[in-house]
Amino acid sequence: QVQLVESGGGLVQAGDSLRLSCAVSGRTFNSGFMGWFRQAPGKEREFVGSITWSAGITYYADFVKGRFTISRDKAKNTVHLQMNSLKPEDTAVYYCAAKSGGFRSPYPAEYGTWGQGTQVTVSS
Repeated sequence: QVQLVESGGGLVQAGDSLRLSCAVSGRTFNSGFMGWFRQAPGKEREFVGSITWSAGITYYADFVKGRFTISRDKAKNTVHLQMNSLKPEDTAVYYCAAKSGGFRSPYPAEYGTWGQGTQVTVSS
């Protein structure tokens, strides 16, 4: 069983940067994807991007537009989400999630394991 714990959220101003981390423990896997999602109040959970655990291939939602970068550190079993040029509309709870095998996907239902989320608030 894989466990995920996010950290790094907080309150920042528009234009600032923030790096979120997702610690992966338990049964790790050599295949599959680690995804980042976010959910703002009153809205559905939204795909941010994903990375393949083995090769580090990334895939992003269109709205990211080069502002966010996902990376993983296999030695430390950690995935990061670097967010730059933050905007108030980026305010949300950010979640990391694990998907074992298959193809990359932006759909939350295809990810079997989730962290508890970390709040990111961007003030204008």
